[in-house]
Amino acid sequence: FKLGEKKTAEELATLDANDESLNKWKASLGLGPGGSALAAGNGPKVTVLALSLTSPTLPEGKTISLDVTDAAHIAALKTNPVTIKEGVEYSVGITFQVNHSIISGVRYIQVVKRAGIKVDKLEQMLGSYAPSPDGTPYTKKFQEEESPSGMLARSGTYTVRSRVIDDDGEIYADFEWYFKLAKEW
Repeated sequence: FKLGEKKTAEELATLDANDESLNKWKASLGLGPGGSALAAGNGPKVTVLALSLTSPTLPEGKTISLDVTDAAHIAALKTNPVTIKEGVEYSVGITFQVNHSIISGVRYIQVVKRAGIKVDKLEQMLGSYAPSPDGTPYTKKFQEEESPSGMLARSGTYTVRSRVIDDDGEIYADFEWYFKLAKEW
């Protein structure tokens, strides 16, 4: 498989102008008539803003959200890890912003280790996106998982390495966070 040459947003918008389904797809990415103008810019194509955990068993009003843009907040999780209730269904969500160009083939990879041994790996496709016309970030919620339970699962802290990467190998985010399991949230 060989990747084609990179095209500008303007070239993509005018490519195959008579294909109706392709035009709908382009419009969903913000290309073509009525789409946003993609500005050439510097800096990362994607900025990961937050990582969240949701569960139907979370107490009323409690949210678990990690501000990924705040390095001090992420570092503080090493000494004060996130608490997850054992044996419950939960799902991970990610909020990100596409800055100045179309992204494709973007994935979220999460590796969970305990005492240096890999115990879980989650790899989810985020998809293809263009900058939002009104600047609002995108949020993607992943499938539910069940947290481990039992006395052994509750002992110790888990280390999670989260990465956002595309098919070209470009890394948009790479950070570690920590959690522990408990009988209650």
